[in-house]
Amino acid sequence: MTDHRDALDVGAIRADFPILSRMIGDKPLVYLDSAATSQKPTQVIRAESDFYANHNANAHRSIYRLGEEATELFEGARAKLARFFGASDPATIVFTRGTTESMNLVAQAWGRTFLKPGDEILLTDLEHHSNIVPWQLTAAVTGASLRYIPLTDDGQLDLSELGSLLTERTKILSVTGMSNSIGTITPLRQLVDAAHAVGAVVAVDAAQLAPHHPIDVDEIDCDFLTFSGHKMLGPTASGGLFAKRELLETMNPMFGGGDMIREVFRDHSTWNDVPYKFEAGTMQIAQQVGLGAAVDYLEALGMSSVRAHEEEITRYAIECLLQAGATIYGPKDASIRGGAVSFWFRDIHPHDLATVLDDEGVAIRAGHHCAQLVMRRFDTSATARASFYVYNTKEEVDVLVEALARAEEFFRH
Repeated sequence: MTDHRDALDVGAIRADFPILSRMIGDKPLVYLDSAATSQKPTQVIRAESDFYANHNANAHRSIYRLGEEATELFEGARAKLARFFGASDPATIVFTRGTTESMNLVAQAWGRTFLKPGDEILLTDLEHHSNIVPWQLTAAVTGASLRYIPLTDDGQLDLSELGSLLTERTKILSVTGMSNSIGTITPLRQLVDAAHAVGAVVAVDAAQLAPHHPIDVDEIDCDFLTFSGHKMLGPTASGGLFAKRELLETMNPMFGGGDMIREVFRDHSTWNDVPYKFEAGTMQIAQQVGLGAAVDYLEALGMSSVRAHEEEITRYAIECLLQAGATIYGPKDASIRGGAVSFWFRDIHPHDLATVLDDEGVAIRAGHHCAQLVMRRFDTSATARASFYVYNTKEEVDVLVEALARAEEFFRH
């Protein structure tokens, strides 16, 4: 993946996002919930709309012109994603609806094929539920057991006992690249090397990492990597799975249906080539084409520049929130964390806080963020979370802090 690092022209970027011109009541929208889903630039909206308007047909099904155009656009998006993640073979990219489906695919198609009683699945207390629940279901079916890497007080992985957690019984380590709840960036290459040393494979949940940080799967040497298009400027129901081809060849499909087969007999079927044996039925063609346009957009910005902008905004936000009296969970150093900043402000419950901030036009997330293990580690049921992306500005952080002051005044009375 080619990349560069220049300061982002945030004003020009914001002009590409129609929704950012919206008013919430009489207040300009300040969107600070990109960890949940990113907004979409005009280029992505047009790409999806253009597919339906001018190229709509079922990919891989027809030899007429529309069908060939649909196939070309669909496979073009796959090639763009392979390049974006540093994968030399586009066939190692399997299209899914996003990280949740991708992790379920790994847990079922790989886990239920290769795990057995006595094997261990290693997770962390940092994980989103979509990287916990699929493994719980697989463990229940296969007889494998679950173990967890704990967290330190500042929200990083506690690797002090990694040697006793990763053993010859460990068959897979499944770990987030960046926490959606407290922003922690994990030391992926260190973890991958340690897991491979005991013969385990590694799955990376890159739902948060992929939109914000350069990724090269060859450099990381992960075996699986999941990603969600809707968090990286793409449409909902877009995304996929990277997997080493030798693993895909040995895995069974998760879904059965059209186009994932080679031949069907009364009592058995044989499978299509990788990656198509995992893509049953009519896929999310327009959405993945839109994701291809999102990749074009991010590559034009340069992922190193995207990361640098996030560090700058996150550093400023943490400083401002601490000065305002907020309690922040997770690392305070912006260079080792992402832009999802979880906090409590005074004694105002996050749900109440989010409601008042909405009246000021500020959209933040409140809740457990599908990361209840993290919440329990820090003895809270919920946090407020402001999360940043390429279109956010320091001025919007100032609006957030001003809105917090008004919330404090409101609840004081």
